Amino acid sequence: MILATSNYRNIIHGRTPGEAEQDLEGAQIMSVPGNTMAWLLKMRDQTKDTLPAPAAVKKMMTSFIR
Repeated sequence: MILATSNYRNIIHGRTPGEAEQDLEGAQIMSVPGNTMAWLLKMRDQTKDTLPAPAAVKKMMTSFIR
């Protein structure tokens, strides 16, 4: 799985309404995975016709109660 990563923890801090909007560092950190995710989706669209999806695999169910 490809993950849209960031520079740090993906979190914005705020205790009261509007306080999170003042967390400039948190907003910047959250923009990084957003931009990465947009880039990944564009890459996916460009390769959709040339790269087939993997074949479906039948799920194996295991009972852990013995």
